[in-house]
Amino acid sequence: MSQMPRQAALPKCPSCAEPVEPGDLFCGACGYDLSVVPAPPQDHPTLPMTGTAAPGEPVDPAPAPAADPPGPGAGDAAPHGQEPGDERSAGSGVRFDRPAEPDEYPLQAPDPRLAVPAAAAAAPARLCVACRTGRVDDDGYCENCGHAQPRERDHLERETGPVAAVSDRGLRHHRNEDAFAVGHTTLPDGTPAAVAIVCDGVSSATRPDAASLAASRAAGDTLLAALPRGTHPQAAMHEAIVAASHAVNALAGEPATAREHAPHQNAPACTIVGAVVTSGLLVVGWVGDSRVYWVPTDRTAPPARLTEDDSWAAQMVAAGLMSEAEAYADERAHAITGWLGADAYELEPHTACFRPDRPGAVVVCTDGLWNYAETAEEMSEVVPPDAATRPLHGARVLVGHALDGGGHDNVTVAVLPFPAPPQGAGSA
Repeated sequence: MSQMPRQAALPKCPSCAEPVEPGDLFCGACGYDLSVVPAPPQDHPTLPMTGTAAPGEPVDPAPAPAADPPGPGAGDAAPHGQEPGDERSAGSGVRFDRPAEPDEYPLQAPDPRLAVPAAAAAAPARLCVACRTGRVDDDGYCENCGHAQPRERDHLERETGPVAAVSDRGLRHHRNEDAFAVGHTTLPDGTPAAVAIVCDGVSSATRPDAASLAASRAAGDTLLAALPRGTHPQAAMHEAIVAASHAVNALAGEPATAREHAPHQNAPACTIVGAVVTSGLLVVGWVGDSRVYWVPTDRTAPPARLTEDDSWAAQMVAAGLMSEAEAYADERAHAITGWLGADAYELEPHTACFRPDRPGAVVVCTDGLWNYAETAEEMSEVVPPDAATRPLHGARVLVGHALDGGGHDNVTVAVLPFPAPPQGAGSA
């Protein structure tokens, strides 16, 4: 195939690249002096494949010889940037100007704030107590059936020395708002003393469970500290109730803005009842409608209720306006007139001292029990005959009686033997 001849391209001005005619001394466009011969551009020829550097190129010095005895081919220096033993460019004349890339790249360290503790990661998932298949979430509910799981305070039992207590959520309430404290110590003369405190949170107030817990702990600690110092048990009980009141009052300011965001709620509140048993003395103290019963071991002797309720029904009976049966049948019967809390009336702790002439059991309880055994005679019928020697068993039996009766409220019971047995004695 024939081709059309091409016309030679006109020379261009080295300054503005406009075409110029042969023989022109100056560019007609920019006036560049064409008589000046421009310097040739810097040339960078391709490196020959024989490994010899091009003229003008710097030659990298040979690496220092290795300290180890030379092996086969050790006299051949590795090219610059190439590790010894790398045969990719040996004798090829190709340079590797970039540094050698590592085989592995370091990963960024994990954020310690997002790290999961090993103990938490290794902890097995909790299974639902109802369906036995669903996992329990952090809020205590089954992810499969939605059943609320038992909380730590739903059922508590404790035995220390000669005294024991049991607390149960009951069958109708969603949480346990009762609390207790039990303990034993020694008086300055070496005789033993047993202590029991029972508190019932006021459900119409905010955080009743926190109130009962704070009150029981404060009262129990105060008694166990005051009795060994020689404080009379009745005076120690009064101090314990005052300390419990201060502990509950302090909850009203935690957090400081709690009442501001929930002005319709009452301050945390609870009732309190307690007993101290020594070798010859029985002291009780209370504020509210929780009770103490005395049940002699010899059931031919009469039992007794040792406390008087701070309640609407008790006031009606005391004023002679209603009989006890009529008052406690009224729907207003359990409206309390005395309690521990920042919005309570003036604190008036009740204390009483008794000297029983025979052995027996002291029952300290909330209304979750005595609603099902209201009179002293009814309580005596449900207290096991061996309650004084097996207080934990006796407390369990009494809680079971309330649950069998319907369990409409939280149930808390403490049982103490009278007289207090020597140190080391407990349930058989």
